[in-house]
Amino acid sequence: MHGPQWLERGMKHVWLPYTQMQTTLPPLPAVSTHGRTITLADGSELIDGIASWWTACHGYNHSHIRNAVSDQLGRMPHVMFGGLVNEPALTLARRLAAMLPGDLERVFFTDSGSVAVEVAMKMAIQYWLNHGQTGRTKLLAFRGGYHGDTMATMAICDPDEGMHSLYQGALPEHFIADLPVDADSVRALDELLAQSGDSIAAIIVEPLVQGAGGMLFHSPDVLRNLRMLADRHGVLLILDEIFTGFGRTGTLFACEQAGIVPDVITLSKALTGGTMALAATVARTHVYDAFLSDNPLHALMHGPTFMANAMACACANASLDLFERENRLEQVAHIGQQMRTELEPCRNLPHVVDVRVMGAIGVVELDRIRDMNALKSALIAQGVWVRPFRNIVYLTPAFNITTSELGRLTAAIRTVLAQPV
Repeated sequence: MHGPQWLERGMKHVWLPYTQMQTTLPPLPAVSTHGRTITLADGSELIDGIASWWTACHGYNHSHIRNAVSDQLGRMPHVMFGGLVNEPALTLARRLAAMLPGDLERVFFTDSGSVAVEVAMKMAIQYWLNHGQTGRTKLLAFRGGYHGDTMATMAICDPDEGMHSLYQGALPEHFIADLPVDADSVRALDELLAQSGDSIAAIIVEPLVQGAGGMLFHSPDVLRNLRMLADRHGVLLILDEIFTGFGRTGTLFACEQAGIVPDVITLSKALTGGTMALAATVARTHVYDAFLSDNPLHALMHGPTFMANAMACACANASLDLFERENRLEQVAHIGQQMRTELEPCRNLPHVVDVRVMGAIGVVELDRIRDMNALKSALIAQGVWVRPFRNIVYLTPAFNITTSELGRLTAAIRTVLAQPV
């Protein structure tokens, strides 16, 4: 491996994510970022097409977020949230409650998406325990779904998806069903809930897009069906908007397109504009009220050490400022239009089975990728950072990406996929 000394020395001691360390390509040493560009140690630059796992929605190093971090660092980088509170966290909670639909008003802060989902699961199960119903310990999730890599969240991911299939037998068993996309699947889900609803605490779904499951899209009708079935059978509805929240699907939150209000929603990824780790689990009033009691055992016993970190919350407040000031949703609409036009020619390339776009998500699905390392290297050689997975090549760029930058990304995908993959 050639590169700076810190790379050669340090690589002997790290374990990379989602990586077979024996066969993987050497990772690229990033030394700086700006706008939509990642600069490597050798001075070369890559246009980032996936916004650092969907987080850097305003691009990198936005001055407004950077200034908020600097200001908060100078005053108070962190203080425990047990018995103490801080202004950035309370301001952020208030602003999120005002932005979210309905009475999603109680915000529980964590520091990662997986933990936010675990908190939502605990809320749902304890909601029923606090009501004296001890049998509702299962969740209902969906094939193609992904909700995190921690032990509890793995148990509600698609068990056949592959990434977590090794753990079958070590995980709790929940209900995994097909999304209710048509009359037959709605009827099947209705029957499942009728038969097993007394053991189900909540339904959980990624609204409109199942991200890590393959960027699988579904219509807002699916969410309306789920809200209807949850109400009919008296279970809670959790929407995992960690990927879809903050404009990625074309509305600020994906649930807006269905006109529904979940009982609990999880948020992360773009919450801080890709600057710091932060997540939130937000509950409706009736969920929160179920935890109010003279009985201390009815409290939600969860508390990450760095929850409501003041610097991260300052980042998130600055990110929300940018959504208010810089018309990000209009930019998302333009990105979607450009990707539809420029990715559509991929439909005629060998091994391509679908091209689809929603909001600022562009997907080229292949029947298979024969050599993933070769595909990744070919994209890097085009001067872009695009990270295919499974059988898809996708784009989730920053919302303020320029037309020419996005054009370079789509051209790189067309060029590389025209070659054998």
